[in-house]
Amino acid sequence: MSGAPAAEGAATLLALHQGPGFVLPNAWDAGTARILTQVGFPAIATTSAGIAWSCGHPDGGSMDRVAMLAHVARIAAAVDVPVTADLESGYGDTVDEVAHTVSLAASLGVVGANIEDAGADGLFDLEEAAERIAAARAAAPAGTFVLNARTDAYFAGPRADPFAEAVERATRYVEEGADCVFVPGVADEEEIRRLAAEIPAPLNIVAGLASTTDAPTLFSLGVKRVSLGGSIARAALTLVERAGRELIETGTLGFLDGVIGYADLQRRLADPAPDDS
Repeated sequence: MSGAPAAEGAATLLALHQGPGFVLPNAWDAGTARILTQVGFPAIATTSAGIAWSCGHPDGGSMDRVAMLAHVARIAAAVDVPVTADLESGYGDTVDEVAHTVSLAASLGVVGANIEDAGADGLFDLEEAAERIAAARAAAPAGTFVLNARTDAYFAGPRADPFAEAVERATRYVEEGADCVFVPGVADEEEIRRLAAEIPAPLNIVAGLASTTDAPTLFSLGVKRVSLGGSIARAALTLVERAGRELIETGTLGFLDGVIGYADLQRRLADPAPDDS
């Protein structure tokens, strides 16, 4: 299996942003990527949180660029749908390092990426953050790579007006070449509607974190892209914990109710998978 060709995959992913809205699930390894594409999703994303957790680390920069991109490469190689990567804040202190990260990611077959505007010390200065987006855009030209600029205006501690700051930052990132804008941390539906109206690019909201609003409702608010971040990974790890507790407390196997059978999973993950399209 291999990722979609860059121009074709990027065009497919970008076109999804022009429709009524789409759900972009986040995989953390090749197996979850395969299962999600077999369900029928036309594109998938990676999750830095899910990848970190699967390696026994917390989210938030605990893995370096080399380690993260190795996981991204396996995910991109496992499926034939467009893959966009969570590259956190670009794995570098300088704009040149951000550009290098994006260039490496593109060389692995991914056709898009998130770039955050915050680091360990909080939000980057707006000018610095804009330069980082511009560097990412220069490293992966429009038409071959879908650049999703993430602003953490709602996550970066108390702000006088996170809505205004998010719109200001988003607008600037679009001017620097971002194809879409990701605003995590906002839960109020009316505020989401206002963000979708004010930001001059398709809006990405993550479901299952601050916002528990379902995808159809988010689409009705003007959101074009609904991602899950680490939510599916959290659900999977919760099942692991529940299974462990059941086994240690009662020794019963109730956690196996409804699971995919061994032979079925073997068939689905055969390379090539019989039902892959």
